[in-house]
Amino acid sequence: MARSFDVIVVGGGPVGSACARELALAGRRVLLLEAGGELGQAWKAAAGMLAPQIEAGPEDPLLELGLEARELYRTLGAELLETTGIDVGLWQEGIAAVAATEAEAAELLARCAWQRQQGHLGDWLDAEEVQSRWPWLGPSLGAFYAPYDGALEPARLVEALSRDAERLGATLEQDSVTALETRGDRIVGVVARRGRHSAESVVLAAGAWSPSIEGLPRPLAIAPVRGQMAALPWPAAARRAIIYGHGCYVVARGDEAIVGSTMEFAGYRAEVTSAGLNGLFNAVTALWPGADRAAARRTWAGLRPVTADGVPIIGPEPRLAGLWYACGHGRNGILLAGLTGQLVRQLIAGEPLGQDLSRCEPERFWTW
Repeated sequence: MARSFDVIVVGGGPVGSACARELALAGRRVLLLEAGGELGQAWKAAAGMLAPQIEAGPEDPLLELGLEARELYRTLGAELLETTGIDVGLWQEGIAAVAATEAEAAELLARCAWQRQQGHLGDWLDAEEVQSRWPWLGPSLGAFYAPYDGALEPARLVEALSRDAERLGATLEQDSVTALETRGDRIVGVVARRGRHSAESVVLAAGAWSPSIEGLPRPLAIAPVRGQMAALPWPAAARRAIIYGHGCYVVARGDEAIVGSTMEFAGYRAEVTSAGLNGLFNAVTALWPGADRAAARRTWAGLRPVTADGVPIIGPEPRLAGLWYACGHGRNGILLAGLTGQLVRQLIAGEPLGQDLSRCEPERFWTW
């Protein structure tokens, strides 16, 4: 016999765990279903950057959403530490995007100027200041610096969110959802490998695997994009930092430098390749010349859930009452997780939103 819940959340990564926690906090009876496994999950491969400014070009539709999401972690991180004892490793000491060519310098200067015109703090550092702050980097023509961007540790975040959701009454199970159950134009539950579960609402937050669930009223415009990464020793005596270069980034995590990442349409193949790693190491060495003398401690790959327009899908499915999307976050799954949880809770409750989600509406791919 199917067990009944108010809401079933499909996917226990950062977005799904944040949704489950918020819904449990609101008093809903929540079931969080996570397929488990180690292969390909984007959050397990992520570097954990909170970089809404450093990654946003002029007129970027995700900038304001990303800024709110970044600031939310100041309070959310403190709350999770208090309730679970887990420190999510939040640090916001700035991110720099370094220019190696005149064209890159012009683009980054334009990005900096546009953000400053919007009232956001960002600085242009000349080549001498870049070399003074990060002497282990190679020559540059300057850098765009976002002082409030930063990072956290994705595994700690997911553990803290899921543990707090459970503390608040959510049921957590490892199981793989294969299909949605519907009655007419309404969802009534899900079919998983270990059984059926009924609910008035289902939140789809299964990352790159979201489109593979049977019973969706239409195809989801989400594709897996492989990112290959590696861990190197952090430069000796260097202060921790996060630096973006052309086609790569370097992130301090403990005594390691997490370097990434490729962007490859390779289906659901989450393996590392010699070609991918060679391209990555070439880009990293151009940014950080000493990297070619550092042996990789380990390598891995993850599958980002990327939409056709690069914007996540957040909101209700108009053709199937009770189905809610929280997927397709691409490179921004860690950044937007906490805020997405709040937005999904508000949407299901019919509460007013503090953010304009029109760019994230599910039907945007099917209306012309």
